[in-house]
Amino acid sequence: MRTFGIEEEFFLVRPDTGYPAAPTRRVQEQIMNLGAGNGSIRPELLACQIESCTPVLTQREEAIESVSRARGELSSAAREVGLQLLGIGTPPRIPGVPATVSASDRYYAIHDFCPGIAAEHYIAGTHVHVGVEDRDAGVAAVNSLRPWLPLLTALGANSPYWRGSDSGFASWRTIQNRRWSVQGIPPFFAGSSDYDQRLDFILASDVVLDSGHIGWGAHLSPRNPTVEVRVPDAQLGTSDVVLLALVVRALVSTGLRNPPKESPAPPEVFDLAHWQAAKFGTQGNHYNLMAGTKTSMSGMLAVLHAYIKPALAETGDTEYIQGGLERIMREGNGAVSQRRFFHAGGFAEVLEQSAARLLV
Repeated sequence: MRTFGIEEEFFLVRPDTGYPAAPTRRVQEQIMNLGAGNGSIRPELLACQIESCTPVLTQREEAIESVSRARGELSSAAREVGLQLLGIGTPPRIPGVPATVSASDRYYAIHDFCPGIAAEHYIAGTHVHVGVEDRDAGVAAVNSLRPWLPLLTALGANSPYWRGSDSGFASWRTIQNRRWSVQGIPPFFAGSSDYDQRLDFILASDVVLDSGHIGWGAHLSPRNPTVEVRVPDAQLGTSDVVLLALVVRALVSTGLRNPPKESPAPPEVFDLAHWQAAKFGTQGNHYNLMAGTKTSMSGMLAVLHAYIKPALAETGDTEYIQGGLERIMREGNGAVSQRRFFHAGGFAEVLEQSAARLLV
């Protein structure tokens, strides 16, 4: 059974205002030393952010337990120092002054190079790693994932608010991310040599500081023998995180059975489909990039389910995935939920309900 892992980025905010808050150095050290569901905790670019990383996972039950424990421990630690943990792609409110960067030479270098971008990098995502046999398999998996990245963006969209207003997008994080030098859906690669040659060219440029700057929505991890998918926003609840991770694993397994020989559409079509997914999320039309047709969200999910059905049957995740996707179609994704919270009671309700759903 193919292994996987999950990295989650969170915001620490002040419960009374919702503004991002940087913990003291002592508090941050305490948080970094938490067990975090048998995984680990790392700082992020901004001091108001933290990232939890699961151990290597094989079973759905392991993922649920690890993600739930990490979220519970982090939430409790935040409450003890008067802060609130949020699983959202963008905080609804951000201050009018530049963000505080975490104390790290690398993060300082990023800020010094791109201060206008780093100062507004109030975005958080869910990253899913899936184990692959070797570099050739990894590149084949990236190629097979490309047509599905807009759909994963739509399902994981959870960042509608920005600077106290509705952005008009389901995933404003996706739009903010496009400002960095290497972003979006990766090109189609002829093989691992082609991938490595392109990577060498990018890393030799003057606008990419290191491999961590390569923010393609799917790429080979520079640290682990995995393919990493980065397009979903941070998620409100545990169930959505695990759902997305299992879908990604099934997509990788399916894609490696019959890797694509060429791209099904030009790069500008992929880019347009990705932007459209960020705009509409689960509400509105989408592109079936493999068929070259416009389709509804329900139609796109039917195509997805048919595509990954054999892989889900092998891991025993069929009912879990089917139920989760039906729930998202019925209730909406995180962006829909946040807007529903806001209309019920403003940003105070968004904060309260987001905190309540951390372990759901």
